Amino acid sequence: MTRIGVYPGTFDPITLGHIDIIRRGAKLVDRLVIGVATNPSKSPMFTLAERREQIMRETADIANVDVVDFDELLMTFAERLGATVIVRGLRGAGDFEYEFQMTGMNRALNDDIEQVFLMADVALQPIASRLVKEIAVYGGDIRKFVPPAVADDVVARVKANGLKGQ
Repeated sequence: MTRIGVYPGTFDPITLGHIDIIRRGAKLVDRLVIGVATNPSKSPMFTLAERREQIMRETADIANVDVVDFDELLMTFAERLGATVIVRGLRGAGDFEYEFQMTGMNRALNDDIEQVFLMADVALQPIASRLVKEIAVYGGDIRKFVPPAVADDVVARVKANGLKGQ
């Protein structure tokens, strides 16, 4: 039986922390599906297609990773894929509180799918997509937080949208 895991997120943009969790999560399952969420509660910098392409580009060297976008409940998506595991990354206590609540809700929807939490590498724990975008808008160097091609994508988008601060 093939063990399928899902690592869901908005990935706007994908960070080195996300990639760390993807690499480590891929070792736990036969197939890891990166679920790129539409997430209507956020206003993404990149379109769903752009985020999917960034992730595919940055994970191309990981053989058992697939990238799929979704616009449904996470548990419905996982069930449709035949997943048995949801992989989530934790950076700190704030993430834990949110994930604790989400795990309870997800277990109420389907308690056959396990949730596995991986702590981000200590050096990568402070990285958040929201902060990467904010740093870029104000002209800061984001290359230590995202892969080089993603940094180029973010800087180009900031310039194209006239978001550049002082």
